[in-house]
Amino acid sequence: MGKSIVDKTTSVLNKTALTGTLFVLDKLLNGLAAACPAFKDEWKDKELKVQIRIGDGSAGRMIEFSGGRVTGRNGIFRDASVEMVFAEEKTAMRVMTGMMMGKQDEFVNAAKAGGLALNGPDEDAMWFSSLLLKVFAFDVLYLKNYGTKMPNGEVRYVNATNGGPVFVYVKDGKIVRITPIDFEDSDADPWTITAKGKKFTPPKRATVAPYAFWKSLIYSKDRLLYPMKRVDFDPNGERHPENRGISGYERISWEEALDIVSNEIVRVRKENGPGSVFFTCGSHHTWGNIGYYLSAAKRFFNCLGATTALLNPDSWEGFAWGAIHHYGGSARNGGCEIYSTVEDCMQNSDMIVFWSSDPETTAGVYGAQEGTIRRSWIKELGMKTVHIDPYENSTAAFVGGRWIAPKPGTDAAMAIAIANVWMNEGTYDKDYVATRTYGFEKWEAYVLGETDGTPKTPEWQEPITGVPARIVRALAQEWARNKTYLACGGITSFGGAGRVAFGTEWARAMVCLIFMQGCGKPGINFGGLQYGTPLDTRFWFPGYADGGFSGDFIGSGAGVALYNRMPQSPSVNSEYQQIPRLRIPEAIIEKHTEAHNMPVYSVHGQFCKVSYPAPGHSPVKMYYKYGGSHIGTQPQSKRFAQMYRTDSLEFVVNQSIWLEGEARFADVLLPACTNFERWDIAESGNCGGYIEKSYLQNNHRVCFIQHKCIEPLGESKSDFEIFQAVANRIGLWQVFSEGNSEYDWAKRYFDATDLKKKISWHQLLKKGYYVVPPLPEDRRDPVAFRWFANGTKKDTPELSPLPSEYYGRYNEGLQTPSGLFEFEAQTLKRFDPDDEERRPICMYHPSWEGCETTKLYEKYPLQLISPHSKYSFHTMGDGKDSNINDIEEHRRLIDGFYYWIFRMNPADAKARGLKEDDIVEVYNDRGNVLCALQLTQRVPAGTVHSFEACADYRPMGEPGGDGVVEKMGCINNLTNKRFLVQHAHGMGANSCLVEVRKWEGETK
Repeated sequence: MGKSIVDKTTSVLNKTALTGTLFVLDKLLNGLAAACPAFKDEWKDKELKVQIRIGDGSAGRMIEFSGGRVTGRNGIFRDASVEMVFAEEKTAMRVMTGMMMGKQDEFVNAAKAGGLALNGPDEDAMWFSSLLLKVFAFDVLYLKNYGTKMPNGEVRYVNATNGGPVFVYVKDGKIVRITPIDFEDSDADPWTITAKGKKFTPPKRATVAPYAFWKSLIYSKDRLLYPMKRVDFDPNGERHPENRGISGYERISWEEALDIVSNEIVRVRKENGPGSVFFTCGSHHTWGNIGYYLSAAKRFFNCLGATTALLNPDSWEGFAWGAIHHYGGSARNGGCEIYSTVEDCMQNSDMIVFWSSDPETTAGVYGAQEGTIRRSWIKELGMKTVHIDPYENSTAAFVGGRWIAPKPGTDAAMAIAIANVWMNEGTYDKDYVATRTYGFEKWEAYVLGETDGTPKTPEWQEPITGVPARIVRALAQEWARNKTYLACGGITSFGGAGRVAFGTEWARAMVCLIFMQGCGKPGINFGGLQYGTPLDTRFWFPGYADGGFSGDFIGSGAGVALYNRMPQSPSVNSEYQQIPRLRIPEAIIEKHTEAHNMPVYSVHGQFCKVSYPAPGHSPVKMYYKYGGSHIGTQPQSKRFAQMYRTDSLEFVVNQSIWLEGEARFADVLLPACTNFERWDIAESGNCGGYIEKSYLQNNHRVCFIQHKCIEPLGESKSDFEIFQAVANRIGLWQVFSEGNSEYDWAKRYFDATDLKKKISWHQLLKKGYYVVPPLPEDRRDPVAFRWFANGTKKDTPELSPLPSEYYGRYNEGLQTPSGLFEFEAQTLKRFDPDDEERRPICMYHPSWEGCETTKLYEKYPLQLISPHSKYSFHTMGDGKDSNINDIEEHRRLIDGFYYWIFRMNPADAKARGLKEDDIVEVYNDRGNVLCALQLTQRVPAGTVHSFEACADYRPMGEPGGDGVVEKMGCINNLTNKRFLVQHAHGMGANSCLVEVRKWEGETK
């Protein structure tokens, strides 16, 4: 009934002048209210008069809400609370009909051009404008006319997580189950690759990672369901910052919580000046382009003006600060092109070297286990594989082949020794090196020992890495005999070997090796069948890093991706003050810090420093924390606990889904809901921005609406709604949301993409997803770097690097001063040729914490590596009474407690009198952590392993205190906060020495 009213009214609106259009409005509202009482509830207690008029007074109508009814009068009246004033009637007609038909470009354009003004109290003005938008989303928002009705009374919705897209089955307002998406016969068929006489086609379905099934997380006992205030925090009296992380919480109303937060924002800004409010979030958030932190949060804090975190390129550390200087790739944080590499590898390559590469665990990033089927094809093709990693990781176990385990932090020595073999035996591509590279003779002199008298032979590296010289020489010879792909990291440019002391040198060595062999020639490139599927890269759908509705043309990809596609007003953060993320505690406690910048726009931009506090800016007084926890994911984590308990922070608010990690250190807690409880829109695995076309990890491009599957639990709200509520209280309602809800922004987003050409909005709301057909075989993208190997113009489908990053002609050559691959990096030579930690050529440097650190190594003789977990996405998925806890490889249930797992070689355990499932204390000078012991031959003696990023931090004593044992498995309490090289802003967490002993204390 409601839908037919809307349709009939739409046709009337298109035929009437302004007065007639407005005459229909109040009748439409009353008709919809009669059809659906929930819609009438929108104004049942509203007493409001709204005057809509032309600026010159030529036409107008009063809309009055009173006593649960809506009435209208033609004319212009003086007693209205809210005025919607149009410069002229043509503008009014375009805006009013557009808004009521679900189109908002005219509204945005009129507001930008001064053709529309909303006057009156912010809350009332926003309420009215948003009501107009709700009219033509009536059947969705009020009649719930979306999703697929199932025969058993369930409704099937579509949503997604970091681990892939899912079906969500709901009955009686509760989620029954969550499953992977099974495609229909009518959905696009997958691609096929013909290689070596065989045909390979991925299954016609989506896959998911283990942490994609969120039911247990949504209904977790640790959900924050109500606004909370720390019991001994009084915003008007004693605040007791020393008790953060210790004292408990009491429930308060949303009204009180929002009053406290908004009042504190205004107070600290007025009292202290620019930059006194500080905002940070985790590196990752719940899935969805509208609700993602680079969308909603970015826009809110841009509108507010706040100090932000200078992000370190975590996961890219070695490539971003090292390899980037040899071949560019700043827009990918030092990563490389990836186009059509799966097909090229399968057709032309003989061998894959996986070096610090475990895509079966990390799924690349957001890859949802899609690459597993492709790696299963390796055996059919007879492809040789080698895995170089201190831990026999999941990819090595799944794929098989040779496993070589160098000591952590020594990989660069092994790589340089491989280059030595090639140079001595003449088994590198000499013509390619002569014509497509620069400065080879300088590196060759170092590798052969001409500059320092020490040839970097396999024998030289043996005492450093622990890998016998004969194995390294054999690997070098086998590599040179075969067309070889190099997988360095889960996706190329990742990898734990880049997160060590001087991890820059491993990453630099990786690119030097592959370019010595002729990168871009058939069968010689980067990749481990994780990236580079033959999907349609011409179909345009943005990723989360393209900015959502933030309008942030500087801090996201919005300026490149969305500026001419989606109507929205821009947003800019007027505060230039930033705090390096790896130095947040130092900034707050010591009140000063600095680090080097890592811009994606240029290579040489990383030589500029960012210092805190910035000139003319206030030190941080208020901390607004949002999303994932830094505790558990950042090195030397207990620094954050120490930071929170200082009086430098006058107020801390945490916006979180669960009570865990840093949330326990807030003064006020704002409960956020999951993305299953709100609207959004996205594509599986599509990051956009600095991982451009990351969906090429998937076997299918799957775009989807993220249905609001259930109502938010308790009194939780979406992040968008929370930011809107705070914005309302400080006069930012209109500039933040432009009067839109999340649903409205999802519709506007849909209209900006190519998706609207393939499926209607109504169809998408019903079915939930669309599978983009792959391109025909004869139209697939050119192979990555093939253009470079051939010496032609760049022809791969991406806009980066920027035109200004070419020193010669645009689109010719790499992002280096010479346009060639540079074995001697001219950017580093220009910056500081005498920088002992990052010389112009790739070199080996002994670790500042490793087997060559003699005295420390004697005290702590076990080298700990802490890569990413297979079963949780950083802190997302772990803890919280999740079903993931029941996976024995993730946590171990002992005496009723789920312990984090610590892996050790049986020989090391025997020497310490330890056995399987012992509760052990892992410790060094930085921290003490309890874990359950697992004995395994997958780590050699002297190396130990435990995944990073447990979700919670539970010290058995004073938070942040020296010698205090942490029991949840916060391994990052043990890791070193030192930068991997001095002139960088990158962590070296895998350079970490520890010792282990059996825990004899109280465990409960």
